[in-house]
Amino acid sequence: MNIDKIQSALRQQNLDGWLFYDHHHRDPLAYRILGLDANAHVTRRWFYLIPATGEPRKLVHRIESGRLDSLPGTLAAYSSWQELESELNTLLSGTTKLAMQYSPRNAIMYVSMVDAGTVELLREMGKQIVSSADLVSEFEAVLTDEQLETHYAAQKLVDEILAEAWLEMGRRVRSTGTNEYEMVEYLRQQMQAVGLVWEHGPNVSCGPNSADSHYDPTPESSRPIRRGDFVLIDLWAKLDRPDSIFYDITWTGVVDREPTERDQLIFTTVRDARDAAILTVEAAFREGRPIAGWEADDAARAVIREAGFGEWFTHRTGHNIAAELHGSGAHLDNLETHDERLILPNTCFSVEPGIYFPGEFGVRSEVNMIARRTSASVTGRIQRELVRI
Repeated sequence: MNIDKIQSALRQQNLDGWLFYDHHHRDPLAYRILGLDANAHVTRRWFYLIPATGEPRKLVHRIESGRLDSLPGTLAAYSSWQELESELNTLLSGTTKLAMQYSPRNAIMYVSMVDAGTVELLREMGKQIVSSADLVSEFEAVLTDEQLETHYAAQKLVDEILAEAWLEMGRRVRSTGTNEYEMVEYLRQQMQAVGLVWEHGPNVSCGPNSADSHYDPTPESSRPIRRGDFVLIDLWAKLDRPDSIFYDITWTGVVDREPTERDQLIFTTVRDARDAAILTVEAAFREGRPIAGWEADDAARAVIREAGFGEWFTHRTGHNIAAELHGSGAHLDNLETHDERLILPNTCFSVEPGIYFPGEFGVRSEVNMIARRTSASVTGRIQRELVRI
């Protein structure tokens, strides 16, 4: 945590301070941004104010008085709820406009960690509570050059594993046979062998299962992969080291046949939607123009809507990527949320539109992008045609 940098950002946004608050680990963002122990035993409320100028201030319960000892600032303590309210009022003296992990109308639920009652209490004290969403992006999603290097290292390994997986699938289909779960196990073995780690998955979806955008094959549900099938592979991984960054991709292909006219139409529409979002982001950074996540989503969604498939594009266009697969920065979203957070330099995110026909098949094409100060670019291989397996 860099107090000076946070205070500079607060002044730039005309905020009096950033108020962190937690109990029972309800706000994991606070622990990461402040550098607190995410496994500490926390059963009582604590508050930590970083003012735009001056020394930070802490408020803790007396039976957990050491919970914020690792942080700089003056300390106050409470026991009763009356004392808590009195000390909190004192803690916040001289401030009015405060950022918290709050989102009006829960519009950006990813940062909406503070309960309504606490916001009500602070408003009764005369405080204006605004969303910390842009601050969270700046101090949680912006990556170092070293972190970005780990993304590219994972990208190289995952791209190689995926290319070999398509070949292995073809060999198995034409000899001993295979199924979705067996190919998932193959991908896990290959990633583990080169030192990659992942959160869950990956996903291999065949035929109608590819129309379920969050399908997760199990030994019991696994569908055989046969000649003539349509297959989707979605995999993600990162290096097994602290603060490394994920790489997350989705490709599709057909087994022992050429794509049908419908296969090709849907793939081409999704591909063009993906490329429209990519071009929109690239142009904004090249021109030095701020761009919010919803704008990139609109660019992709317009292509799919104009092709007549809008109702079958049922999720956001992309998500922020960091040390967590779904990071805390801007998502490419104007469907599930209206994400007004800016896509910041030195952030990573996916671009992954899709069209899904339940009971038939689905196509998603996913790449990752990294934005820098004056440019943005795709980080790995880009699928241009359906894979022939």
